[in-house]
Amino acid sequence: MFKVTPNPPETDPASPYESLNPKKLHEAAERALDHYLLPAGHIMASVNEPERMYLANPKYDSESLLANASETLSSASEMLNNFAAVLDPSHRKTALGIAQVVMLGELAVNQALDNVEVKA
Repeated sequence: MFKVTPNPPETDPASPYESLNPKKLHEAAERALDHYLLPAGHIMASVNEPERMYLANPKYDSESLLANASETLSSASEMLNNFAAVLDPSHRKTALGIAQVVMLGELAVNQALDNVEVKA
């Protein structure tokens, strides 16, 4: 069976340009990647002092960092459990599931804390 098909359009209606220059496309892609992957305000390149409240000081030892992480995860787990108590049953299971994942993270951090050797 022979089916009649219309001729395709002469120009691409999706492209507003008559021809695309590969060099310009490459330059535009590089600029976009540099913009998103190498931001000018990167914390290491910044001359401004970062907010100390949320900065993990590289001079802290592993035991202190793990203890802080354990306390943070414990607080998050408690907040999620309290929040789940006021939710309707359809959303309560989701909040309790998230609380359980946080608790598993807390257990892993506590186990790592138990394995840390304290330096003299």
